[in-house]
Amino acid sequence: MVGLRTVRVGVALALAAILFGFVIGGVFGAGEEGLKGYLKAEGEQALATAYGGDAAKLKPVLDKAWIYLQRAHLHGGAIGAVALGLCLLLASLPGATTRLRGVAAAAAGAGALGYGLYWLLAGLWAPGLGSTGAAKASLEWLAVPSAGLAIVGLLLTAGLTARALFGRAPA
Repeated sequence: MVGLRTVRVGVALALAAILFGFVIGGVFGAGEEGLKGYLKAEGEQALATAYGGDAAKLKPVLDKAWIYLQRAHLHGGAIGAVALGLCLLLASLPGATTRLRGVAAAAAGAGALGYGLYWLLAGLWAPGLGSTGAAKASLEWLAVPSAGLAIVGLLLTAGLTARALFGRAPA
């Protein structure tokens, strides 16, 4: 594909996001109990300070933290695959500038990787912070730009694709 080199940063980031999702899945398969034990230990260390000594308050946080780790796995693989598809589409578009294709691809790939990482960190940090809300709030600096980059990458690709499909054909 002639234009593949123009989207290489996006391709690398998208593949990293997909690998990230697969690795987390492998960790689930190989060490789910160990990972759940880690989350529980983190929560128990913070029991007095973050939960007021109430062990019953820890369980819902642990359950939700586990769901966040699953989201990291799914978002990494899914958004990474979409970003890779966008990169391949961008590489084949006629008439789009190299710079704009590269920006769109890099945004999609960075957004995919960052958003999966956000869910992983939120899941890992929640038990020690005492709530999933606190974990998400502490990672807003990662979540918002990552989601924004993924959306920007998608919108740029959609715009460039629409222009290539429906714009005036060269004479």
